[in-house]
Amino acid sequence: MPLYCVNLPLSVSIRHSQRSFHLLFCRHVGQRCLWTRLGPSLSVRHVVPMGTTAKEMAQFGDKHTQSNRPMSPHITIYKWSLPMMMSIAHRGTGVAMSAGVSLFGLAALILPEQFPYYLAFVKSLSLGPALIYSAKFALAFPLTYHTWNGIRHLMWDMGKGFKIPQVYQSGVLVLVLTLFSSAGLAAM
Repeated sequence: MPLYCVNLPLSVSIRHSQRSFHLLFCRHVGQRCLWTRLGPSLSVRHVVPMGTTAKEMAQFGDKHTQSNRPMSPHITIYKWSLPMMMSIAHRGTGVAMSAGVSLFGLAALILPEQFPYYLAFVKSLSLGPALIYSAKFALAFPLTYHTWNGIRHLMWDMGKGFKIPQVYQSGVLVLVLTLFSSAGLAAM
């Protein structure tokens, strides 16, 4: 459906005021058509009265404070489980790796020297093998954990392993595979 206003033929006999009205009318109709095409909610203003006032909310907060009951659901009612911790760790490793890659890229743009210069600088520090292995393990662990747990999530996407014992078994398997693969990558 085109978004244009039909130009009506204007004869020479139409007065200036009629022509101005015609142009304003076409402009208004065109704007209304455009706004309704962009989204119906943009063309109509919705006014919704507030359901609660600030005074009522303050009274609600005071009432809860006096009752000494936690707001529901409160984090303290949950027992920490392996799947819960692994889910939080999966999100955390994803955020940490995204931040690390972004910072590495930003550093490559901002720092004055090339990467081989900084690699040679780290080698010149003569760090012990245990410290280097620990640093490599710390870098490999989030990558391998996120990878193995991502494969676990893909299995769940296929509908496999939803029973509670299987969830715990796959969680332990992910942790074991993460430790072994992180150790192997750090040893390289």
